[in-house]
Amino acid sequence: MPAKKLPIKKVATKVATKVVTKVATKAATKVANKKGDAGTPLSVVIRRRIEAQKARFHANDNIAAFIKPGELEGLVDEVAQKMQAVLESLVIDTKSDHNTKNTSQRVAKMFVKEVFNGRYVEQPTLTKFPNVSRLNELMIIGPITVRSACSHHLCPIMGRVWIGVLPSKASALIGLSKYSRLTEWVMCRPQIQEEAVVELADMLEKKIKPTGVAIVMEADHFCMQWRGVKDRDSKMINSVMRGAFLKDPNLRREFLSLLEKR
Repeated sequence: MPAKKLPIKKVATKVATKVVTKVATKAATKVANKKGDAGTPLSVVIRRRIEAQKARFHANDNIAAFIKPGELEGLVDEVAQKMQAVLESLVIDTKSDHNTKNTSQRVAKMFVKEVFNGRYVEQPTLTKFPNVSRLNELMIIGPITVRSACSHHLCPIMGRVWIGVLPSKASALIGLSKYSRLTEWVMCRPQIQEEAVVELADMLEKKIKPTGVAIVMEADHFCMQWRGVKDRDSKMINSVMRGAFLKDPNLRREFLSLLEKR
């Protein structure tokens, strides 16, 4: 038997219903997706961006390139919520104890915007000047006060850094304050001292291209003084020597002897 034809009006209604249903389903899916995105923690969103680029995000890495404007405030709020859970797990009454009522928010703000800030903000701008006078004499900058944190226990590292630079005639020069700004940017992350000074030396070599660069850091580690062996007098001193400072013992001796006099 030949197929029964539907009236034109019915066909049009059926097609219109399908279209409306499809549009409604698509709109509903979008709304659902938006709800899902809104419910995803900001830290997870940032982490996915980093992983999509196959980048590293260790404790001492800078991840500013993956953070959009305005997101740091959201990250502070998320950390505060999780810090509140930590306080509760430590059985600390934050409701009736006036001293700890807003501690979670204060700690979150401290971590993101102060002590670990070097992870979340871009490298400070380093204005470079040409070496017009063709300077090639030893320069020493320091002591620069540094504040960092041990990535093993998140305990403070408090110390001083000295930077030695031997420019070449073709080197760029940067203002003295920029050495302090760059040092602070590198140090304001959870890390170990040995890696921090190497990273600082790498950056200075890349930025100013000197004949030689030397860095000495001396610091108190609270993970050793505040806990563990609780040795208050122990310090850690380490150095990085590059270029002329590594090859020329006289230059290295001059640099270290000038530090001793300080």
